[in-house]
Parts: sequence; structure tokens; C-alpha cells
Amino acid sequence: MKKNYARRYTNEFNTIRRCFQLFWIYTVAIPIFTIFYRYEVHGRENIPKDTKFIAAANHISYFDPFIVSAALKKPIAYMAKKELFEQNAFMTFMMDYLGAFAVNREKLEVSTIKTVKDIFKSKWYLGIFPQGGIRKNKTIEKINKGFAVIAKAAKWDILPVSITGCEKYNWIPFKGKLIVKIGKPISYTLPEEQLIEVWGKEIAIMNGYKYVKSDLESSELQTQENFANA
Repeated sequence: MKKNYARRYTNEFNTIRRCFQLFWIYTVAIPIFTIFYRYEVHGRENIPKDTKFIAAANHISYFDPFIVSAALKKPIAYMAKKELFEQNAFMTFMMDYLGAFAVNREKLEVSTIKTVKDIFKSKWYLGIFPQGGIRKNKTIEKINKGFAVIAKAAKWDILPVSITGCEKYNWIPFKGKLIVKIGKPISYTLPEEQLIEVWGKEIAIMNGYKYVKSDLESSELQTQENFANA
């Protein structure tokens, strides 16, 4: 029977996956970032200490989940497009044990909502890249509204995380410059469209990108109903 990677349960966000995530972050990712990119993190004082949050970052490389996890020093379960779980056995294994779960980028499905609710019950945090796919054009645009409606339904603030320096991969020691900036939490109580706009503008300010407002339709009420019924 084929495993459903869209539906994950609280007990799957466990010590084994956390240790696997830490292994890759501290033995592979951080050494690469330090040697090839001169890795810097700014704004760790903005990370909430006693409350859960959704980490929402711009997306410029395949390194990004490791970059965000290393910067925040938290166990983070990432939403990932379902196609990544269908490429090959190694990729599926990595995505699985790093704590990621599959999502349909076309619509917010019930399985996604149930998984998010189980993450809330665990000691893990939720990580989302609101722009969906990787964007290397230094523009914050085409923002998917799902992260905002989930935040409002779950009543979790959004922590904006800016990533710059990996738009192009660098393998020459100390030539690159990878900078992560962590902004102040954005309250989930803001209206949906305002929450999305504030996130986009905050990221653009932190990384010096251009911000383009997205044309959005409200789905807050429907998502709240889905959360209640899931």
C-alpha cells in the first residue's frame, strides 16, 4: 500500500525525525553554508520563546529548509509540493525523515489541514514558503494565500524569514554570502489580505527585493470551517 505523505500524524513528528533533521543541519548544511557562503543570521531575538508560530520564508534554493531550520534552531515540519515525493526513492526518504509533508499547490486539501492540526499538537513548528516554487528573480510576488488562512484558523502568528545569497549556487570557498534575517512576528489577527501584504513587504525590506502585490480572494471563513470539521 502506497504511503500517503500528505497525511502525517503527531507521533511521526518524533525524536527520530528530529535527530535526522539535526544530523543533516549540523554535519552537512551548516558546514557548507559556513565554508562556501559565509553564513550569517540576524534577528534571532525576534523568535518567540514561549509560543508556537509559522515560519514563512522566501524561496530561492533547495537549501532553504536547512537554512531556516539552522537559523531558528527549532524542529520544523515543512509543506512541500507533492511532486517532490514522487521523483525517486531517495528523495522520498529524505523528505519523509526530514519531517516534510506533501501538499497540493492547487488547493488546500483536508489531509493538509489534518496534518497541520497534528503538528500543532506536537513539539514541532510549521514551515511554509508562501511563494510556492523557487524564485530567483529577486521579486516577492505570486504569494499563495494558504499560509495566511492557516495562521488565522490555527491562531498562530507568522514569523517572516528573509534569505539572500543562494540565488546562485557557489562552490568556491568563502566567495558567497548567505544572509538570513528574522523579522518580528506578524499577528494572525490581521485581516487575511493585510497579513499577506505585511509578510511580503517585510521580506522585501529585509532582503532588498521588489515587492509586487498579489491579487487575492478571501478564503478565511472556508478554511476556518475546514479546520473545525477536519
